[in-house]
Amino acid sequence: MAQEFLPVRATKEGAVVIDYPTLVSTPLKLQDSIKRAFGSEADCLGIIIVDNLPSEYVSYRERLLLLADRFAALPEETREKYADASSRYSFGWSLGKEIMNGKPDTLKGSYYANPIVDSPSVPEDQQAQYPEYYGKNIWPGDKEKSVEGFEQAFKDLGRFVFKVGTELAIACQPFASSYLTDNSISLSKLISTSQTTKARLLHYFPPSKENPLPSDDEPVDSWCGFHLDHSLLTGLCSAIYLSHESDGTLCQVPSPSPASGLYIRTRGGDLTKVAIPPNCLAFQTGEALELATAGQLRATPHCVRVGAAEGAEKVSRETFALFMQPDTTQVIGENETFGSFSKKVFAEHYEDTM
Repeated sequence: MAQEFLPVRATKEGAVVIDYPTLVSTPLKLQDSIKRAFGSEADCLGIIIVDNLPSEYVSYRERLLLLADRFAALPEETREKYADASSRYSFGWSLGKEIMNGKPDTLKGSYYANPIVDSPSVPEDQQAQYPEYYGKNIWPGDKEKSVEGFEQAFKDLGRFVFKVGTELAIACQPFASSYLTDNSISLSKLISTSQTTKARLLHYFPPSKENPLPSDDEPVDSWCGFHLDHSLLTGLCSAIYLSHESDGTLCQVPSPSPASGLYIRTRGGDLTKVAIPPNCLAFQTGEALELATAGQLRATPHCVRVGAAEGAEKVSRETFALFMQPDTTQVIGENETFGSFSKKVFAEHYEDTM
């Protein structure tokens, strides 16, 4: 008997939406949705939204994103205690170290950690060759005022996104298998057994004289350049916006401008702004998947823009991304492992500190 596929649902911008209970119980029914989201048709966006998530997601997201702002508000000398040059700032705090649009990125601060594995168990030579992935997590202790519970909040949200992403990978397998250059590869196994998973907690600072908002006539990616993730899949949370009032209070507010948010280029090159509902997760494709399918399943070009509006000068943006990727020894292309490919990516975006 032929498998029945569920009708494809989409947001008003065209992003495909799937139901989490269906993803878990009958993933094969979602094949039309997955093909529509990640396929190569000109209007495919390369992103999928998962709704009807377990109820704990809402509190996990809000707790950690509020902590992103609190960590960024710590004195510079305190934040820098949690920076790690030896990993090219791929663990702990990072500000102004990544090169975007040809210059150090001071628009946002990031906190990196592996929410699944604190101390990877790989051979010493592999660990030494790839410190960006096989370093140890760095956590602010509970004695660090205003960010108590940071580690647990980071792991709770990271592991939640990881679980949903692994389940999505299972659903994607039938579609991806026809494109994988090595059809023995299991996407879910590559993700679930990997020790390179990396999460990035992001704080976009309110605009300043040093980092003003882009003018209306500037390209949409002038503030944060279009780029590709080098993962297999990337999980994304909806951002929250926080208004920093003159009396020191903090208020959660709507996006300060309709121009603010995530922008994606479709497979055909059209520009689309994609909104992720607050109670949903989104997943987009990365370069490792593109390489593993010889370019058939392309990575999703994207950028973030914060538009000008009244009051925007006091508003920060907080969000979270989880990069799900294979171990460094995994072959993903002709004469290319994920490790060797990643080295090229890091060389483009970071000065050599080792």
